[in-house]
Amino acid sequence: MLIKIYPENPNPREIDKALRVMRDGGLVIYPTDTVYAIGCDALNVRAVERICRLKGVNPQKSDLSIICYDLSNISAYAKVSNAAFKLMKKNLPGPFTFILPTSNELPKIYKARKEVGIRVPDNAIIRTLTHELGNPILTMSIHDEDDVIEYSTDPELIAEKYDRLVDLVIDGGYGGTEASTVVDATTDDFEIVRQGKGELVY
Repeated sequence: MLIKIYPENPNPREIDKALRVMRDGGLVIYPTDTVYAIGCDALNVRAVERICRLKGVNPQKSDLSIICYDLSNISAYAKVSNAAFKLMKKNLPGPFTFILPTSNELPKIYKARKEVGIRVPDNAIIRTLTHELGNPILTMSIHDEDDVIEYSTDPELIAEKYDRLVDLVIDGGYGGTEASTVVDATTDDFEIVRQGKGELVY
């Protein structure tokens, strides 16, 4: 199913459709401030496992990333030092993923790596979804290096490609091609692991 949501003014009725899918353990593709991504309720382990299978990701060996609405309840999911919090506050919402040590609130599937990526994208659609869901959203980009670029930027082609794999695709306009900048904030020696769209402000 493909639904249109305008980033400037997300329609509550369409947001509700996406929320119903996520609450039922479904998978949704949505726009962010970088590339289109696939996600689910981060606390629904079955849905998380389904995305990991779909993307060929082993959660024992790969860091998983979650989207939070803002920084207010971030300490429920990650351990954040004062220095890391200040750095995140300067740069979020924005095109960054901050790698932090996991806290006890996250399900066991996140704990093998003992680290979790935190995103607060500057995109009203996904932030509204996260806010209304009341839980963080597990997120993985659908961008694939080998793909025809339109299959990860054009929502109609994304919907065609993922038709039988996900439950809903949100058309929020054309997506970008550059992923987020990844920052290792597990210690206060902050290190850029991957330079992407965001220029980090210290």
